Amino acid sequence: MSQAPKAPSVLDQYPEESRESADLLKQAVPLMMRHQIAPNPVHYALWYTYSQGSNPDLNRRLDKIVGDFDVFPPETALKLFREHIICNELEEARVNQQQVIELVDDIEGDVARSVEGSTAYNESLIFGLQALRDPQDENLPNVLTELHESTQQMQAQQEKFLYRLRTAQTEIQHLRTQLDRAHMAATLDHLTQIFNRNAFTHLLSKALKSDYRGLALVMMDIDHFKNFNDQYGHPLGDRVLQHVGQLLRDLLPPRAMAARYGGEEFCVIMRDCHDLQTAHAFAERLRLKIQALRVKVRSTDKVIDSITASFGLALAQAGDDPEGLITRADDQLYKAKHSGRNQVHPPASSAALSA
Repeated sequence: MSQAPKAPSVLDQYPEESRESADLLKQAVPLMMRHQIAPNPVHYALWYTYSQGSNPDLNRRLDKIVGDFDVFPPETALKLFREHIICNELEEARVNQQQVIELVDDIEGDVARSVEGSTAYNESLIFGLQALRDPQDENLPNVLTELHESTQQMQAQQEKFLYRLRTAQTEIQHLRTQLDRAHMAATLDHLTQIFNRNAFTHLLSKALKSDYRGLALVMMDIDHFKNFNDQYGHPLGDRVLQHVGQLLRDLLPPRAMAARYGGEEFCVIMRDCHDLQTAHAFAERLRLKIQALRVKVRSTDKVIDSITASFGLALAQAGDDPEGLITRADDQLYKAKHSGRNQVHPPASSAALSA
């Protein structure tokens, strides 16, 4: 079965570097404000693409909508998002589904032919057995010849079916790989290679529903990151984020999950963590590793050794939803920021009291 050519993914539509992306957002946000368009991911994607100018048809549709309506219709926004932003993903899913259907149909046909061959072989075998019971039967040579031919046909059909089955296994594995890649693209942050915010929200909600006990949330924010980007540029800022992502992957305890929450902010969901002291120990290790980072400015060979991060911790409680737990951890992060940065809150003494 031939494979359909792969359409460009959503990520392929946005090849800009961080600085270019920031410039496009600076164009998109005022446009949204001018037309009183609610700030949500769907609208951001539409107006970012509008500012990008890569989809003239979408631009014409958006211009017409804001000219015709006082309030931007949410159902229209979703329709445009499907048609112009994620259309290729929807088409890829449809193609993959059709490939699976064709694959199953092919296997069903091979099985049907194999069954027919088995039936014919069985009939020839019955005739052969009857002829053997009557040695005077002059038709015995013909029956044996027919039985031999049926045996050969049966063997050929079985070999063909086995080959088709192995080919199907290869095709299924290919489809599975495609789906895995699509799933990874949908859940991973492409820069840091840890979970993105959408995946984090889903994982935290699922963890709270399964069992809140032994669940802790660590929120982390790189200190003065905006000033760092302004001084050294976004490419160097991206390298810092990549280093932090690598540290998180290296230091994560068993069953913990890390995510980039947004910009320079990260979250870690810890399981089997029944007190803040355990969460504090992990956050402190990570804080020291980040503080030890050394990043070289390639244009000047200057080594930057001033990267630090602040942390907020919270333990899950009965009745917690994701928003409540995030708010408590974020409040502690706020205290760490306003207590001088480069520290973990609650501090070690308070964390020990909760044990």
